[in-house]
Amino acid sequence: MMMSCRNIDLGTSVLDLMPCGCSSTSSPTTRRILFGNCSKTVCGIGGRSYGGNLVFLRRDSGICRAIPAKPKEPTLITGLGQDKTVMINLRQESRKPKPPISLENLFEVVADDLQRLNDNLLAIVGAENPVLISAAEQIFGAGGKRMRPGLVFLVSRATAELAGLKELTVEHRRLAEIIEMIHTASLIHDDVLDESDMRRGKETVHELFGTRVAVLAGDFMFAQASWYLANLENLEVIKLISQVIKDFASGEIKQASSLFDCDVKLEDYLLKSYYKTASLVAASTKGAAIFSKVGTEVAEQMYQFGKNLGLSFQVVDDILDFTQSSEQLGKPAANDLAKGNITAPVIFALENEPRLREIIESEFCEPGSLEEAIEMVRTRGGIKRAQELAKEKADHALKNLNCLPRSGFRSALEDMVMFNLERID
Repeated sequence: MMMSCRNIDLGTSVLDLMPCGCSSTSSPTTRRILFGNCSKTVCGIGGRSYGGNLVFLRRDSGICRAIPAKPKEPTLITGLGQDKTVMINLRQESRKPKPPISLENLFEVVADDLQRLNDNLLAIVGAENPVLISAAEQIFGAGGKRMRPGLVFLVSRATAELAGLKELTVEHRRLAEIIEMIHTASLIHDDVLDESDMRRGKETVHELFGTRVAVLAGDFMFAQASWYLANLENLEVIKLISQVIKDFASGEIKQASSLFDCDVKLEDYLLKSYYKTASLVAASTKGAAIFSKVGTEVAEQMYQFGKNLGLSFQVVDDILDFTQSSEQLGKPAANDLAKGNITAPVIFALENEPRLREIIESEFCEPGSLEEAIEMVRTRGGIKRAQELAKEKADHALKNLNCLPRSGFRSALEDMVMFNLERID
């Protein structure tokens, strides 16, 4: 916002009666404006510093002309006198660093929805068996952020506004519960496959109860989610979410078949990331739009939003695997690389470091080779290029939201995109 103030004498320090050319009908045609060392603001005019003096200008989108009632002597400040123009960028001067986005604030607009979901999850999952109750308490009580159901509620409410709905439907709420059950089941199985002992800083289900119970608990959650999904009686959403479960399996197979393979292309990595992460997010955001009964174009934009956001999240997670400690991650650092999983930072670093290929293909058989590989990923451009990829997907996600009306829910969805990027700032 650029504002022009003409014929302002910056050299005087007395009150002068000056006519204001602003169009506001609420202010008189004249206002006393003090130049010099004064902290008072008059006529809705905000103080700004220029050359050691305060200049008071009206803060609006137009041009405020402050014209002296009587001629003044030329100012002592070089270049500023009669008939000179001072341009002050108020937008730039008033901009302050934005505080980091917290999930608590981000989901504040759907806090009641998430509380209802939390109250239902344990009863839904663990009602039939004491072992399942214990397993559910372990995984649901492990500090999960509820980001996926939170997204479901945000998209549900944003698209409901677009469709003219006053309240969420039962289907919206059930979809959020189904998505969280599917996500949780996938985590339990992932921990078994990866032989992970820790998840979010706590012991995993298979570490506490054994592999057999963990596999069965994950299977039960998948089955329970599928049963509730069928009862939604919406064939489009049933097909959409059923595909996610298939994608999970495809992603695991794709990953297992490419361990320690340094010829993995970025396209292969993104496809695997879609199967393992973005597919669920995309299906959940599109499903929420479908239950709001918006048009197919908006529903498709919500699908693309979930896909791009999910991919960006996965890339950021893969970056943090190299930049955060085990304590921060709640699991061993660089765990993916140690197991031969080639992620975006590794793919980019391999382009600049032939030695990295040798170390990975040897499966870290030499002492200290894993630490050497980690350092190469950090210093050979892998992290920086991966950050650019995460930001590219985030930009696409933000554009996908343009079909939604401006609201607190859309703003929260935009903040979700930025919150993800702030994790690597």
